[in-house]
Amino acid sequence: MKKLLYIALSLVLLPFMGFAQFDGEFVKPKNGRFLLQNATIITVTNGTIQNGSVLLADGKIQAIGQQVNPGDAEVIDCTGLFIYPGLIDGGSRLGLVEVGSLAETQDYAEIGSVTPNMEALVAVNPNSVAIPVTRVSGVTTTLTMPSGGLFPGTAALINLNGYTPDQMFAGFKGVVMNFPSSARRSTWDRRSDDDIKKEFDKAQETLNEIWEKATTYHRLKTAGATLEYYPEMEQLSKVVAGELPLLVEVNAAADILKAIDWITSKEVKAILTGVAEGWRVADKIAAAKLPVVTGPMLSIPTRQSDRYDAAYTNPGKMAKAGVKVAIRANDAENTRNLPFNAGFAAAYGMGKEEALKAVTIYPAEIFGVADRLGSLEVGKDATLLVATGDPFETRTQIRHVFIDGYRVPMSNRHIKLYQEFLERSPGLEKN
Repeated sequence: MKKLLYIALSLVLLPFMGFAQFDGEFVKPKNGRFLLQNATIITVTNGTIQNGSVLLADGKIQAIGQQVNPGDAEVIDCTGLFIYPGLIDGGSRLGLVEVGSLAETQDYAEIGSVTPNMEALVAVNPNSVAIPVTRVSGVTTTLTMPSGGLFPGTAALINLNGYTPDQMFAGFKGVVMNFPSSARRSTWDRRSDDDIKKEFDKAQETLNEIWEKATTYHRLKTAGATLEYYPEMEQLSKVVAGELPLLVEVNAAADILKAIDWITSKEVKAILTGVAEGWRVADKIAAAKLPVVTGPMLSIPTRQSDRYDAAYTNPGKMAKAGVKVAIRANDAENTRNLPFNAGFAAAYGMGKEEALKAVTIYPAEIFGVADRLGSLEVGKDATLLVATGDPFETRTQIRHVFIDGYRVPMSNRHIKLYQEFLERSPGLEKN
């Protein structure tokens, strides 16, 4: 009888015994109450707090200062460490592409030139391998953008934690427009000056025709007309109405001036992106009061006659002219390098404080989410990083990252491969 009981008990426990046979444990993001204690706190908007603490609960910053009661929170000793707001990348393709050389894994470009209704948020892959790689560098939030064509789609601001795109959505969307370019595509571009001008004029004409159509569509919709299904114009009509901003990608100095004139004439709410030669016309951008998302800094000059540091100094020169500047990595798998892009901007004229704002509070303000992100203040989202020093320096180690109150695991595929091959057993021996 006892033997039969053992057999029956074994059958009941068999599934659980099976789980116990797996080696290693997958660490998931952890939610709860946390007190980060005894740290130097860089609030960004309210100065620096020495030997301070931050209490996180219910996804928000509940308290911050030198005297904070932990209550039942899990205490994390941060002696000798620094707490910063989570870094915000102003533009990338993170989550929209897995392997750049495989078309099957690319979701950032739709067929056609006018597809503003293509929502980047719908295509985001929450399980992208590049997301954990990015967030352990302190980048907690990014604007993920479609590309290609005149109106390639609608970008979305996402937090780098969540099981679905909706869980990751951070509260901002904007329609992307690639402003017609009158610049040569590269030093290999053999088109004549006349051909370049003809192509630019044609592209400008097409842009104006589409905009006129969107304006007409909005006017008819507002008047209560019955309209046929037209998703492209439906999305652009939201820009005409001011419900969505226009993210205007433009880089050459002459094009920036034309884009400013176009934006002003259409009275559209716009953000300039790219702006590689913004330093040449910085006073004009400042006078137009247009915010800028620029980058990457880790780039070569746009013209052979430019100084080697043209890209490095660009954000600093625009900031000194009075432009509100945010920084982007403009990449996918290398969005993790955002802190180093900001570091170059800081070292080449922008200054450390302004560069920090360019990846925290300024993008939060430009994207309209400064009430939740971009600085360490009571009531804002519990989205921050804990580091051994300045996050713009390569020697700095990021020890903890919290996104929306979740303590995310400080691991990724790169770290696992590093640990796997650091000390091999059996080792490699020369025969």
